[in-house]
Amino acid sequence: MSQNLLDRYQRTMTNTFGTPARALVKGEGVYVWDADGKRYTDFLAGIAVNALGHAHPAVVEALSEQAKTLGHISNLFTSPPQVALAERLLQLAGADDDGAVFFANSGAEANEAAFKLARRHSHAAGGTRTKVIALENAFHGRTMGALALTWKPQYREPFEPLPGGVVFVPAGDIDAIRTEMDDTVAAVMIEPVQGEAGVRDFPTGYLQQVRELCDEHGALLIFDEIQSGIGRTGTWFGFQNSHITGSQEPLVPDAMTLAKGLGGGMPIGALVTFGKTVSNLFTAGQHGTTFGGNPLATATSLAVLDTIERTHVLENVVEVGNYLAEQLRALPMVKTVRAYGLWQGIELDTAALTSQGELLPTAGLAPKVVEKAMKYGYIINATDPTTLRLAPPLIISKKQIDPLIKDLPKIVAETIAEVN
Repeated sequence: MSQNLLDRYQRTMTNTFGTPARALVKGEGVYVWDADGKRYTDFLAGIAVNALGHAHPAVVEALSEQAKTLGHISNLFTSPPQVALAERLLQLAGADDDGAVFFANSGAEANEAAFKLARRHSHAAGGTRTKVIALENAFHGRTMGALALTWKPQYREPFEPLPGGVVFVPAGDIDAIRTEMDDTVAAVMIEPVQGEAGVRDFPTGYLQQVRELCDEHGALLIFDEIQSGIGRTGTWFGFQNSHITGSQEPLVPDAMTLAKGLGGGMPIGALVTFGKTVSNLFTAGQHGTTFGGNPLATATSLAVLDTIERTHVLENVVEVGNYLAEQLRALPMVKTVRAYGLWQGIELDTAALTSQGELLPTAGLAPKVVEKAMKYGYIINATDPTTLRLAPPLIISKKQIDPLIKDLPKIVAETIAEVN
């Protein structure tokens, strides 16, 4: 059955994603099943999307009940769940007095809106703010505007020329930002933790220093919270997490973008602005979307937020995330674990393995470990040749983590043995 679906996929779909790893047909909680009936523990959650896992009753009920009344109405109108979700996000972000929300359909679209917000900030300053600062190793999406903010050359080069005015500086180097920062900068765009780079944060105090530089020169500080938001790190948003910011008080941006976990599996993105000046930059007709903020997506998002709060999911993220990191750090082939709640980058100790005379895969050990883990029944991810990434559903338990901890040494050993 799986092979039949994969063959049909190859005949009908563009080659954008290559060959799918499996054809999945069902999910429940932290598990999914392929078309041949094999079960997998999902440690990736649709790339940090399925915050409540698969087929969560609250998500299913919200979708079903909303579909009985309104599914789509366009933004010529509004609906109760759209307004309620905007109010809830502003309240959670601490921006309910003077913030605003624009709903999109994805993270890339939210970042497009953020890029346009930076341009509006430039025009409000007489058009003199022509520059946007982004970081090396950043990932902000693959649409043309979001791609202009994304660092990886192999993503960018096939589509150049991209929208201009973006300057990349080394991640975590405050002097590099200080050198570029002047009154021509419209915005600085930063992921509080760089997800696609391998779940990497910055030196203590770095984000605070960037905030101060933006304030000094009148530039917007925009946080891309698409992966770090909606409880992934143990707080609602990364800017509220002292482990990330190094500050006991929230390090408030001028705007942030959300997606992924916000919909719990439904396509939705959001741009959230802070303060009346920034929130009033967009005027009627300057940006838009047909599907963004539709009743189905916003009703589902409300159910996700309500469930996270009602069932104390943030506490689970902290407790189980700490447990996962401790267990991983005790494994002999693990060099480093970069842990932010249930979002963790595992650096494999390839130096130790090669010193033992092991021959490692030429394309990198981590991608081969991902393939082997799939055969064992685990969905994990590799961000580079030596780094594994875990971003499981926020509801995962210690008991559901233990089998991976037990099997991971065997998975790595077998991967290397097959190369040798």
